[in-house]
Amino acid sequence: MSSEFSHGSVRHRRARLWWRLAFAGVLLTVVVTSVGLWLEIRPVGGGPSRVVAIPPGASTWEIGERLTQAGVVRSPRALVVAARLRRAGGRLRHGEYALAPTQGALEIVDVLTHGRGLLHRVTIPEGYTIRQIAEALAGAGVARADRFIELATRRGRSFTRPALRSIDSLEGYLFPDTYYLPRSLDEEAVIGVMLDRFEAAVGPAVRDAAHARGLTLHELVTVASMVEREAQVPAERPVIAGVIYNRLARGMRLEIDATVLYALGRHKDRVTFADLGVDSPYNTYRREGLPPGPIASPGLAAITAAATPADVPYLFYVLKPDGGHHFSRTLAEHLAAVRKYRP
Repeated sequence: MSSEFSHGSVRHRRARLWWRLAFAGVLLTVVVTSVGLWLEIRPVGGGPSRVVAIPPGASTWEIGERLTQAGVVRSPRALVVAARLRRAGGRLRHGEYALAPTQGALEIVDVLTHGRGLLHRVTIPEGYTIRQIAEALAGAGVARADRFIELATRRGRSFTRPALRSIDSLEGYLFPDTYYLPRSLDEEAVIGVMLDRFEAAVGPAVRDAAHARGLTLHELVTVASMVEREAQVPAERPVIAGVIYNRLARGMRLEIDATVLYALGRHKDRVTFADLGVDSPYNTYRREGLPPGPIASPGLAAITAAATPADVPYLFYVLKPDGGHHFSRTLAEHLAAVRKYRP
């Protein structure tokens, strides 16, 4: 019995030793693997941030390859591991990012998951047309000009805004302002941002003012766009708006040079007599009433002037060399001013 007991005790001790060795091996493997993963996902080192563009549809591995080439992660595997640890697989957003070698793969995954990409400053001045806006956005790399123009000139009603239910062109509704936009947005989204800014700026007071004058919002924005393009001196905006309404009330043609330039499709320092013959519904020298729509994007000051014009007796104005206008009540006064300021 003692011999059998002795042999059983030895077998028991050997089994316990084997299990201890196996556990130690597993533990060592876990430790080595964990250290290896930590070494893999830790920051690359020092240095400045690098701009990295992540294209739409890129896999986590492909994104890791780009980041490795940029020197902000140690390997594509590092990003894959970090994404798994953060449970972010498939949630890394495309866009343009400023990433530093000091961040580490986990922090970089957090940035890509939340889409905290670079924002590009784009200023759209008052009085810009759709084409000018498209060129400014394309210059900043946040939109393709041709795609933007196609959407903004032909598919306005597709943006499901109450004011745009019956119009195709967004001329006048892309609000002039300074925007901070990522390059990850498509052209539809950029237009949406600008339309949202317009709706935020043009509140109920403007709509009520249009209704009080018997105008639709579209007609008021059309007036505001002409005021924007005609007025160079801020204080003259309400006066020019007053002249426009005075002429409309008397059934007079507006005869506004800015509408002729819009019809021509190009800017000129001076409108010639030949230009006045351009056949276009926007040519207010040949057509009565308002043009079909805005000729540019008016700013808030021009929209306010169109909503609350000055109560003036003037029917005419002519541009002076200093950028201001001379306003006249009668045609005789106006012709005299034209001879004086535009010989």
